[in-house]
Amino acid sequence: MSSEPNTYRQMLIDRAFGNEDALLLRKQVHDRYSEPEIDFPAWVLGRFEWHGHERVLDIGSGPLTYQDSVLKYIPPKQYIACDFSLGMMRAARRHAKPDISLMAVDIVAIPFPENSFDVVLANHMLYHVTDLGQALQEIRRVLRPDGVIIAATNSEFSMPEFNTLTQRAMRVLGQSADAAEKLEQTALSNFSLESGLRQIARHFPAVVRYDVPGTLVFRELKPVIEYINSTRPFYEPNLPEGIIWEDFITIMGDQIRRLLEHFGELVINKLAGVIIATENGGFAAEYRQLLHENAIRQTHTDR
Repeated sequence: MSSEPNTYRQMLIDRAFGNEDALLLRKQVHDRYSEPEIDFPAWVLGRFEWHGHERVLDIGSGPLTYQDSVLKYIPPKQYIACDFSLGMMRAARRHAKPDISLMAVDIVAIPFPENSFDVVLANHMLYHVTDLGQALQEIRRVLRPDGVIIAATNSEFSMPEFNTLTQRAMRVLGQSADAAEKLEQTALSNFSLESGLRQIARHFPAVVRYDVPGTLVFRELKPVIEYINSTRPFYEPNLPEGIIWEDFITIMGDQIRRLLEHFGELVINKLAGVIIATENGGFAAEYRQLLHENAIRQTHTDR
């Protein structure tokens, strides 16, 4: 078996998730420059009807981005946050509220018995998993029959303006359209709003998707460049041979500066959302109840 997927995963752990700095920077950019403003974790969790008794496993919890929103619905003792990156677990310990549990966990080998959780959160992380099928099998195994997986992600078509700028930068650097396309092919396509729906449907009979469109509106260069630089570990490995990141980011910066000077702002259209899936719980329970009631009515009608 090739070691390439594991090598890529280890690189991400070491470079992208060795600490929380890049994640926090991107979160701050979205918080400050999004129009309309949105509390994304609160929006995600609001797509599910909570009852207060749920036991929750938050996989890939990072610096506990969802902690505050989760604890509005359940007591801390019912919340277990975990991550595969030790750097992220160190960050989590700094942010953790009393009585929550923290664990280092590999999603393809979740160390809990069957039927352990009512909710599994896997937000903005499944596209980094090399064996997605095994990960989803593990999530279904530890979920109770009426449990749900809540998986936030981005659309493959989010931020098209950055893709256009990338294509132009590659042309300036003497590269072909194929080089630009390869650079844009990050791991996101492994679990986007589009592909993730199909992936999850192979493991759960009831799946629903919710979208939330928005924009990032920049009126100065610095936050845009900081945002792009924060994604360096994801894109740099796909740069064409002989092209270094510093040259790429210089050309990107020059394009963005010219756009800001001409238009006064740079508008980036984004599309994120959440996929919720279950065997018998949540929205599926209501649907199954309706089917049952319709079957009973049909039986009485046929008599």
